[in-house]
Amino acid sequence: MSIRIALADDQALVREGLKALIRELDGIDVVIEAESGEAVLQALADTAIDLILSDIRMPGIDGIALTRKLAETHPDLPVLLLTTFDEDALMLEAAEAGARGFLLKDVSPEELESAIHDVAAGKRLMQPVATESVRRNFRYTDNSPTIEQFTGREIQILRLLAGGYSNKEIARSIHLAEGTVKNYVSDILDKLDTRDRTRAVLKAITLKII
Repeated sequence: MSIRIALADDQALVREGLKALIRELDGIDVVIEAESGEAVLQALADTAIDLILSDIRMPGIDGIALTRKLAETHPDLPVLLLTTFDEDALMLEAAEAGARGFLLKDVSPEELESAIHDVAAGKRLMQPVATESVRRNFRYTDNSPTIEQFTGREIQILRLLAGGYSNKEIARSIHLAEGTVKNYVSDILDKLDTRDRTRAVLKAITLKII
């Protein structure tokens, strides 16, 4: 079955360009087209979708506000945000709001297709987040953990988490049982005093653990 997506961007030319590109992709259909977050939310009342592809910057309910609202009303619906190179701070705010990933607006068709399939399957795409911007925008107390408190294996897994890998993919790539990886991830979250993987990655980058 095709992945049904909502496409949101306030610039009509950008929407048309993306829609034309997506028509050429395998197994992906645009079933909602909107110029704002408000329009997406209204359309969701009548149309079931698998993923939202939205610009970060839009008038009214922008991509970040849309992500926050969906976290309350449709917590299992993934949001993939479109961004530019100079929007690191917004990207960090969006990650905190619950966005599953980010795509640069000059993304290639192959990258777009892969990202949509991956995020729809439950993966996260954190790669565009610049580490120096993370460190500037997030500060933690002096009693935060240091790199010395993490084993080499934990740091290796943290780096894979930052790349958006699932437990299953991590297990396959470093030749461990998936249950063992799950235990490692749980220990990492405990050490970083965070409740989810995205916050763990952001904090680990800030503290220069990865």
